Amino acid sequence: MIYKDYIRVLYIDLTREKIRIEERKDLTQYMGGVGVASKLLEENMRPELAPLAPEQPIVFAIGALSTIYPVITKTVAMFISPLTGELGESYAGGRMALTMFKAGYDAFVITGSARRPTYLTIAENNVLFRNARAIWGTEQDSAASVIRNYEKGQSGKRSIVRIGVAGENQVSFACVTVDTYRHFGRMGLGTVFGSKFLKALNIVGDRSIPIENFKEYFKVYREIYDKATAIGGPMAKYHDTGTPINVEPLSVSGGLPTLNLRQGSFENAEDVSGEAFAKRHLTRKMSCTGCPVGCIHIGQFRRPFADHGHEYEVLSVGYDYELIFALGTFLGIGNSKDILELIDEVEICGLDAMSTGVVLGWATEALEKGLINVEHHTIVPLRFGEPEGYRKAVHHISNRKNSFYTALGKGVRYVSSEYGGADFAMHIDGNEMSGYHTGYGSLIGMAVGARHSHLCNGGYALDQAMNKDEPINPALMAEALLKEEIERCMLNSLVMCLFARKVYDRPTILKAFAAIGVEMTDDELTAVARRNYATKLRIKKALDYNWEKIQLPKRFFETPSSNGKLDEATAHEVIKEYHLRLAELEAET
Repeated sequence: MIYKDYIRVLYIDLTREKIRIEERKDLTQYMGGVGVASKLLEENMRPELAPLAPEQPIVFAIGALSTIYPVITKTVAMFISPLTGELGESYAGGRMALTMFKAGYDAFVITGSARRPTYLTIAENNVLFRNARAIWGTEQDSAASVIRNYEKGQSGKRSIVRIGVAGENQVSFACVTVDTYRHFGRMGLGTVFGSKFLKALNIVGDRSIPIENFKEYFKVYREIYDKATAIGGPMAKYHDTGTPINVEPLSVSGGLPTLNLRQGSFENAEDVSGEAFAKRHLTRKMSCTGCPVGCIHIGQFRRPFADHGHEYEVLSVGYDYELIFALGTFLGIGNSKDILELIDEVEICGLDAMSTGVVLGWATEALEKGLINVEHHTIVPLRFGEPEGYRKAVHHISNRKNSFYTALGKGVRYVSSEYGGADFAMHIDGNEMSGYHTGYGSLIGMAVGARHSHLCNGGYALDQAMNKDEPINPALMAEALLKEEIERCMLNSLVMCLFARKVYDRPTILKAFAAIGVEMTDDELTAVARRNYATKLRIKKALDYNWEKIQLPKRFFETPSSNGKLDEATAHEVIKEYHLRLAELEAET
């Protein structure tokens, strides 16, 4: 909390419809964001209970510099993942961080389960428990529209955070939508919302806090703003073509997962590249509140809604590299319009796009190999490159159409344990793979990351910097992954957009703090990073995480990566080296 020596936490008990507010001085040592959220999760979780037990908490937190400086726009969610049974951690932009700040809260802790479908209206020093029966069973956009119309009389900034039908039906990789085009995507936060009969949060705030030393603050603000918006600067690519610029280079290098990772390149990469999307579909670039960059790329497509009379509707869809990979190349879809249409169906249902694409990739191959069939399992034919079946299957997953789709909705690790095909079930310890098959860095980075995500440590970047002709050094790879993961535990306490990590180097972070009256040292930033990471490790240990049990599907070692074929024994050697270093960190902290 700016100009305060405490973290202000709102505790919400859905079962009793009670709240309390605490001002926690002890939490300031975690700086904010992921540090505070991890500590609150550790305090409130019940490791002995299932991930969807009512007692399990949902924690949201904003950072020590949220909304005050450019591109520090994110909110972090921490929970027990129903997909992996381990630490759940997800980030979203939009207006949520701003509205939490303006409502006067650094963090929310939500426990219990509502007696009926409920949404919460959260304002400064007040929470209203609203009956959500009328919007239960509706898609997430419709729910948000109803809430906006019903809550018209409120002043200040607003953020509406909600789930779709997939979350209500407790599909294990359901997401939570924030405002428009932003999501808490991975790990199943929407599933946890649904298990608590929690449809939405309507957060409203109008509090204003003057900056005390405005002249010095604005000087630092302007330096950061200019760096973030510089033509050709560290964030220029995110505004220009955006992350889809990665499609063609990754395909050329062999690092673009295609056809359920049967291939590392896609023959139609040019047709689904960032440039192709921009030329054919791009209509608008948007930003999260407080960001001047404009990295959210919105594409449009039209489709008929009647069989006669040339009646068309035009739909706007957000797209990025991860969506093009998961709902495009991974499924062999080589037409950009088809990808946008599939993204729209996933959005309507409220599913995580990456997990959805990966489970459909497994289902397509399992169907080809005869492990499942159309009549008793998929209902619709699933074929690589043919989008129509996938559009229908998305809704079957969301609605848990039959026992097969119920199993598919528990993730590719679970469904392959039931039906076979584990060797081509592309997950890392239960979390569906991301869009990088670049080498040991990407694979092991996901395996050892606290939440099994490529964003834990950016291992794919290590691969891209490697000389592919040099042999892998497991110790050096482990050291580099650990160093980056610890550093991100500090950056995510701000909570900044990781696209801006080259803007916010450590000297800049220290200047930003000093301008609002907080004197910190580089050593203190390191201490925060290590403290926050150690908290995550304690959570994982309490949830019985065991790195020695990590199993990586065979296909990761069969399909060549950007750095050639990977060796399974070498991969496990890197994992071992990583956890040897974790033991040293745990002993130290």
